[in-house]
Amino acid sequence: MSLHDELTSVQRCLDDLVRSVGRLEKQVGDGGLDIRRVRTDTDHLRESVALLRAAAPHTAEARPDLVTIPDTPYDASLWTDSDDEGLGARDRRAP
Repeated sequence: MSLHDELTSVQRCLDDLVRSVGRLEKQVGDGGLDIRRVRTDTDHLRESVALLRAAAPHTAEARPDLVTIPDTPYDASLWTDSDDEGLGARDRRAP
């Protein structure tokens, strides 16, 4: 995996953690010291991952090489054994 993929994976996991902590807060209540610590730790993790993403070198994604298609007509002998795909017989025009 590339660095960008790894950071994206970490971000997804962290988003899941934030949602889980939110659900946990609703069940436990937000008044306890322990749940506030967990919430603070998740906020710090979010900030740290954001800093990592900002500091990561941005590599340009490799684009596929372009294929030049010539404007010259194709050789008619390429199509001698091909079907007309529902266009009718070779000596007639399609309706």
